[in-house]
Amino acid sequence: MDRADFHHIAAFLAVAEHRSFRQAARSKGLSASALSHAIKQLEERLGMRLFNRTTRSVTLTDAGQQFLGQVRPAVESLDAAIDAAQGRRDRPAGRLRINSAKSAALVFLAPALAGFLKRYPEITLEIATDDRMVDIVAEGFDAGLRDADGIPRDMIAVPLAPAFRFAAAATPRYFATHGRPQVPLDLLDHACLRFRFAGGAIFRWDFEKSGESVVVDIGGPLVSNDRAILIAAALDDVGMIFLPESTVREHITAGRLEVVLQDWCPLQPGPALYYPGHRHVPAPLQAFVRALRYRG
Repeated sequence: MDRADFHHIAAFLAVAEHRSFRQAARSKGLSASALSHAIKQLEERLGMRLFNRTTRSVTLTDAGQQFLGQVRPAVESLDAAIDAAQGRRDRPAGRLRINSAKSAALVFLAPALAGFLKRYPEITLEIATDDRMVDIVAEGFDAGLRDADGIPRDMIAVPLAPAFRFAAAATPRYFATHGRPQVPLDLLDHACLRFRFAGGAIFRWDFEKSGESVVVDIGGPLVSNDRAILIAAALDDVGMIFLPESTVREHITAGRLEVVLQDWCPLQPGPALYYPGHRHVPAPLQAFVRALRYRG
């Protein structure tokens, strides 16, 4: 039996439990079409129809009911074996590999590391920071950490923080000299300090108001992959920055920076820990999710 078989059987058990393709897909972190395709492949391999489908209901066929009776005990036995091997109930153990954007790792992972590793001494935690969007499955990671709106749809996402907004800001002295932009296109007349991702792309300055989206093709005297450098330059009156509000809040509160275009900067989904929805969640990852989950 290969990996695809396990995926298809997990899909079958989810549909059998929920009696709904939509609800089963939601429980597995998949699209309804992906789940339906998995069931179709399983039926083709077995040479039998497992479900009767109508517009209002999903029921097991006689063959499906018999298959369920044979498969469910086997899967439960396999889960129990995995639980015992990994010590899920008492002592999660093993290696846990996480890929995260650098800034997110510093804000959300670093503060939790000491407590987590002391509580679970048999877990070896490996954290790799990378500002490019990594295929965590292809590169052998158990989970990733990115802004929720950039996470692939077939992943299960666990929110780590509330929604946030970006801040377009500069010093009062800069605005006194260059004026305050009133709409995003006014930024074309300003010195904009831009952030470059590790993969080479420059972060776009996107704005939205009342359903209208505006992307400004800005220029400026400085580009850096280090937010601290951009903030320092802004504080020295070099130009404007466009960064998560939390990264410059202390300077805004102290009056060193002023925010503009606030009505064009709506809330955005916060960061989330994500992992494949179709796989067995290992005990170390379950423990890590519990330690980081946002409860606000």
